[in-house]
Amino acid sequence: MPELPEVETVRRGLNRVSLNQPVRGGEVRLARTIAYPELADDFLNAMTSAQINSWHRRGKYLTATLQQGPLSKLEPAGWLGVHLRMTGQLLWVSRDEPVQTHCRVRLFFDDDKELRYVDQRTFGRLWWIPPDRAIESVMTGLQKLGPEPFSEEFSAGYLATALRGKQRPIKNALLEQRLVAGIGNIYADEALFLSGIRPTAVCDRLSRKRIIKLHQAIQDVLTTSIDSGGTTFSDFRDVHGTNGNYGGVAWVYDREGKACRNCGTQIVRIKLAGRSAHYCPKCQR
Repeated sequence: MPELPEVETVRRGLNRVSLNQPVRGGEVRLARTIAYPELADDFLNAMTSAQINSWHRRGKYLTATLQQGPLSKLEPAGWLGVHLRMTGQLLWVSRDEPVQTHCRVRLFFDDDKELRYVDQRTFGRLWWIPPDRAIESVMTGLQKLGPEPFSEEFSAGYLATALRGKQRPIKNALLEQRLVAGIGNIYADEALFLSGIRPTAVCDRLSRKRIIKLHQAIQDVLTTSIDSGGTTFSDFRDVHGTNGNYGGVAWVYDREGKACRNCGTQIVRIKLAGRSAHYCPKCQR
């Protein structure tokens, strides 16, 4: 599943290519991809002639502010929301490029360009939110998100307080989007390695010193991955169809049985609450 660095990579790419161009129409090839409005035709009608002012990211969600009307008097036209889920991709392509088997939604722009939403497993969703509605009232998952990892709210003190009293493995806690938004399996494993903490360590038993180190590791690994354009793992592609470079330098994720890049010990993979966790038995305790 795309995590914060992958979604941020898509956001930046879309802001470079798709802004201030009216939508000239489109096609919904799988109706259930549209989470709101109820009818796919209503979604297309709302998007047609609207133009994207800017793309934003909140956790693993993307939202775009929409405007409509003549350049001299643009009016708010609501928001476009996207959640890529497991295998979703937003691709900026030429109209004459063959349509992918798993293409679910197409939005047409000028100069024979289009934005395609491709999703093999069909878990992803798109929303159009009317301008008189609060985004969170329609995209209700936004209500459940904790602070952004690079925000002032996400301090080491906040993390220490949030983990206090939790009698569960730290790896499981990091996957809770209420704790911190945008982190998934890959970057939880990587941050725990950088901080020297085993994924099975109980939250309430972590010292403040170790939590401070974990806080810094979360920000460091996310920054590194964003700078690398996301990961090579799974189905992630940027808006031009290219996957990222982070996977080639991962410390532990998806490296079961391989030598730790730090000490040479074999990386171990275990299951925690149905999710995989990778760690170095020597470097992490």
